[in-house]
Amino acid sequence: MSGHSKWNNIKRKKEKTDSQKAKIFTKMAREIAVVVKSSGADPATNGKLRDIIAKAKSLNVPNDNIDRAIKKASDAKGDDYEAITYEGYGPGGVAVLVETLTDNRNRTAGNMRHYFDKFGGNMGTTGCVSFMFTEKGIILLNAEGVDEEVVMEDAFEAGADDFDMSEDMIEITCDPANLGTVREALEAKGYKLESAEAEYVPATTTALGDENDLRKMGLLLDAFDDDDDVQNVWHSMENEEDLDR
Repeated sequence: MSGHSKWNNIKRKKEKTDSQKAKIFTKMAREIAVVVKSSGADPATNGKLRDIIAKAKSLNVPNDNIDRAIKKASDAKGDDYEAITYEGYGPGGVAVLVETLTDNRNRTAGNMRHYFDKFGGNMGTTGCVSFMFTEKGIILLNAEGVDEEVVMEDAFEAGADDFDMSEDMIEITCDPANLGTVREALEAKGYKLESAEAEYVPATTTALGDENDLRKMGLLLDAFDDDDDVQNVWHSMENEEDLDR
């Protein structure tokens, strides 16, 4: 996914209806539950939890919701979720990775296969498309009113590997293991980040020109969005801005 597609997705998520926002809150609560159970409920000592809290806040999840999710996850009787990634191809041969957190792998696997089949794709086996992607830490900033040279210097000083600025967006790339460190260094300098997340970036992209493929790809992505078990979807579609969503 290109930075511009990610930028458009961020703006679209922030404009969602209340019912759609509730789904985002549910997904973030699951991510919080997993990292709290694995590494503790104190953000001061749990870097992954700090990163997820930052992500939740960037998606306008209220502090009360975040606090409740941490408290619930700290309860030994809280729900346990298993992380499973599904791989396959969407319409037109677009490579797709779907990250899920589930308490019922049979339900989730059945749903994922159904979505792929229904909307012109096919679900494959583990490893069938993941080799086409590289995990990177991606940080996005609004480019409005900022000095490119200053931001670039601050980004590399914070530990970034790459920097790209367009008319409305700045994309900073780093090693995913250093994402929290780079994010916190930039925040300490006063930058308000739109997004800071480890993402799977495709080595090559596929442009969809057929209207039916575009329609089905949009429906496929919407189906993943609407499924509470799905946390993230990464794909190799080049022209996501052409989708009617």
